[in-house]
Parts: sequence; structure tokens; C-alpha cells
Amino acid sequence: MPATPFLAVDLEVLDANIERTAAWSADRGIALRPHVKTHKCPEIALRQRDAGGSGMTVATIGEAEVFAQAGFDDLFIAYPLWIDEERHARLRRVSEWAVVTVGIDSAEGARRLVGSGVSALVEVDSGHHRTGVDPREAGELAAAAVAVGLPVVGVFAFPGHSYAPGGREEAAHSEADALLRAATSLRDAGVEPHVVSGGSSPSLAATGVGLSEVRPGVYVVNDAQQWELGACSTEQIALSCHATVVSHAGGRLILDAGSKVLGADRPLWASGSGRLLDEPQARILSLSEHHAVVDMRGGPLPGLGTVVRVVPNHACNAINLVDELFVVADGTVVDAWPVTARGLNA
Repeated sequence: MPATPFLAVDLEVLDANIERTAAWSADRGIALRPHVKTHKCPEIALRQRDAGGSGMTVATIGEAEVFAQAGFDDLFIAYPLWIDEERHARLRRVSEWAVVTVGIDSAEGARRLVGSGVSALVEVDSGHHRTGVDPREAGELAAAAVAVGLPVVGVFAFPGHSYAPGGREEAAHSEADALLRAATSLRDAGVEPHVVSGGSSPSLAATGVGLSEVRPGVYVVNDAQQWELGACSTEQIALSCHATVVSHAGGRLILDAGSKVLGADRPLWASGSGRLLDEPQARILSLSEHHAVVDMRGGPLPGLGTVVRVVPNHACNAINLVDELFVVADGTVVDAWPVTARGLNA
């Protein structure tokens, strides 16, 4: 086994997550375009594509470059890019390798994309209140983009407000309503919305009405957030950090995995900074750079030197901290997959 701490992916669980979500999508006649910012790993994306993924979603031009070079020829950059001359040239190069679609939420941003070889989806705000236009304004923006020479093929949203206890179904419904209004706005402006794109891992089970594709990301490995929100079971968690018990100081469990491998994300509603996969009652009380302090909540303390499996709160951030994912089958490390798009934030 590699020296701890290290991130591991359970191959059987990973493949089961991929197949289950692909079947869910196929049963509903909705295209599945997984968001690969979660894993940044072409080997995992290949498994998603082989299971029926219609294309891949990325967050940055850098991620698009990696996945285009790896042979993925249908990419959506789900972000309202604001590009300069250098990024314009990079987009043109990626567009020579793949069909590329980019998010827009302003006429100014759309103008900068003209001539880069991409088409666009108008981003609408469905209740997350981050980026995106009011659904009623989507048609006006689409028409403005088309007028300056940028093809617009539809609309998209991200229901990020699904990341809240009890909010998953409401977020899916508000997203569907916003996308329906946005699609109508495009048609009224003379632009046909061929693509109506949405979905997140927490809200996926309630997603579908009126959408042509979904873009979940974390579902492929899951994490402590999905576990706590009720979006997955422990049997569906493929990602864990293997960490060693180094101390029993203060009657608590101290592990050699800190924020430099687990990530520091802790939403206000989360009950800890991570969880132990095999001890569901345990919670990580605090993280420093190389320590995790665990409250076993009355359970026995595993002995010094014991290796435990920690579930990070946020899989996307944890994976972005490592160079490779170790692949585990039947409890044995059988491979290591590079996190090729790690750190490509531009």
C-alpha cells in the first residue's frame, strides 16, 4: 500500500455509480454530460463516456484543453468566460479538436467569444444567485449574441441551492421552472433552444422535467456532503482518504490527514469536517494542515497505526490537492490514475 495519507477510489463502487446514473439518464431520455471538474481524471471520464455520456462538462479552458487532448470531442465549459486575446487563441485551438460550447450571461462576454469557434448556452439564475441572467432576459441576451456572430444553442442553469438540508427537490423544481421560462424567452426572440441543460448531484433524483441534458459531477465518487444531504448511501461512496491513526491525545483520534489532502470545506450545515466511512457515528472535529481530530462519539478508538478511511466533505476540492488517485479493487491497490487537470483554474 502507498504511504498514508492518500486518496483512493473503490473501482467497484465507482463503476456502479457510473452505470446507475447512466441508466437513470437513459430511462428518462435525457443526455448525460458529467462534470469532470470533480475528478479531473481522463481515466474516469473514459468510463463515463463508455457508459453512455454524451459529452463532458468542464469549468475552465485548461480543463477543456486536457480533455480535448485526451480524445473527448464534445465539451461544454459551464462558465461565463471573460476572455482576453490569449484565451481567445486557446479556445480556437481547442475548437479544432472538439465541439466546444461556452456559457454566457452578458452581451459583453458574448462579443469577446466571437471568432473563437465556439457556440454558447445562456446561463440563467434558477435560485442559486451566483451567475446567470433572469430567465425572462435570456432571449434578449441570446438575440444579442447571435447578432454579433456567436451561435446560441440553448440555456443552462446550476441549482447550487440544492446543497442545503431539505432543499434538493425544491432546487430541482425551481431550476426546471427557470429553464422552461428561459427556453420560452429564447423562442420568443427567434432563437431555438436545442439544449436545455441543468442538474446537480444532490438534486438529480428530482431533476428531469423539460431538460434535454443533465450535468452532475460528484455522483461519480460521492463525498461527506452528499452523504449528509441524503443524496447517497455509504455503499455509493467511492472516494476515501486512507489515513493512519497517529495519536490518542485527549481521548480522541488523531489522523495524519489534514486540510492539505482532505480540503478545508465545511458548510455551515455540515456536522463535521469529514467522516469515517466505516464508523458512521464519528465526526472530524477540526483540521489543521496535517492533522484530523476525530470524535468517535462513544465508539472505541482504533489502535495506533490503524489505517482508516476518511470521506472528505467535498470530493472536488480534495481530488484537486493530489497528483494521482489510487485505484482499489477488493481491498488491494491495483492502479494509480493521474489527476491530469489538477490545478488548471484558467
